[in-house]
Amino acid sequence: MSMHSYRGFEIYPLIYPHVPAANGAPHNYDAGFDAAVRICLRGATDTQTQSQTYRLRDNAPFGTAGDARRASVRYAENIIDDNRETHAFLSNAG
Repeated sequence: MSMHSYRGFEIYPLIYPHVPAANGAPHNYDAGFDAAVRICLRGATDTQTQSQTYRLRDNAPFGTAGDARRASVRYAENIIDDNRETHAFLSNAG
């Protein structure tokens, strides 16, 4: 899992196939990918103090895993930028 840093937060894109695999069958990657993103705040001792997970609903399914990953990171950055004043969790980072 790749991690991105943004304004004191750790961003973890969560990418998964749009159509779940059925009873041992292989995943159907041709159906595209869905995405969510986990935003974490670390404490001074490098322990996780808080996290929130958000599902991307717009533009799903994504055509490729890379498109879904990039959209997840952008979505998290927008959440952080747009909500720092209103949510205590988001206002706690540097």
